Amino acid sequence: MELLTFPFMQRALIAALLTGLMAPAIGTYIVQRRLALLGDGLGHVAIAGVGLSLLMGWAPLPVAVVVAVLGALFIELLRQRGRATGDVALAILFYGGLAAGVLMAGAAGKGAGNLNSYLFGSLTTVTSGDLWLVLGLAVVVLVAALGLAPQLFAVCADEDFAKVQGLAVRWYSVLIVVLAAVTVTTAMRTVGLLLVSALLVVPVATAQNVFRGFFTGLAGAMALGVVVSLGGVVVSFHADLPPGALIVLGAIALYAVSWPVSRLLHRDHPVAIDDTVAERAHETTGEHADHAHGPGCGHRPVEHGDHLDYVHDGHRHAAHADHYDEH
Repeated sequence: MELLTFPFMQRALIAALLTGLMAPAIGTYIVQRRLALLGDGLGHVAIAGVGLSLLMGWAPLPVAVVVAVLGALFIELLRQRGRATGDVALAILFYGGLAAGVLMAGAAGKGAGNLNSYLFGSLTTVTSGDLWLVLGLAVVVLVAALGLAPQLFAVCADEDFAKVQGLAVRWYSVLIVVLAAVTVTTAMRTVGLLLVSALLVVPVATAQNVFRGFFTGLAGAMALGVVVSLGGVVVSFHADLPPGALIVLGAIALYAVSWPVSRLLHRDHPVAIDDTVAERAHETTGEHADHAHGPGCGHRPVEHGDHLDYVHDGHRHAAHADHYDEH
């Protein structure tokens, strides 16, 4: 292919590939926690980091990463302490970060126009140094998002139950928003800080329409992220159009297609339930010998809808409030 003969396009494709993997991977947990707009808030905080780098003459990407991570820590700690609702905290990120970034860019004599490549993406300007940094951060995000998937899923699905299982819910919650901050800033060269939230959310929503089960949906979302990211870059090269916008519109197009596909793949079938089945559907397991199911408990986890059952004594045990149901 002709585009592979250009070094800048080689870097652009690699950056798009990494972004397409990272964004849906961490976006799956963001969607599970109903924080779909978190990416927008963190993107605006990252703008403040870019403005600071322009003011100080530093490299934009590392500064944006640090500022976004600090903003993510602030918002999560604020939420955990109950000092502000999620909406109020996100509003602080939106407007404070954007205003600070524009102000510092103006103070640096650069003007708001110099922020455009970060707001809307500029894949063709990715340098070798940027690419190595993106690669390193992508490895960190993917190792954490995939290696800790059972724990992160438990925290996102039900914080109270995760606490009962002995998980460090507070720290896992902090880890999720920090990984989201890193992902948002590394994607600013690909889709831009104003559009990155779409890459966090839309492939995940598409995968949820098509696939069943959390881990299957996670893998599907990452695959869709790679497809739309690489496809956007290729079309951008041949059509001379902005890659960030093409990537986002491609993701939305796949989401639109996923609706009729979902109806074909997952048609609802009526199930006859007699009195015996109805009684057994909510049969508790008793005292359970003080054993708490969870990651590493020694019993095989089995995906069941949006949660995990654990195979125990020939039955599947499902968490329900302060006890387990057996089915």
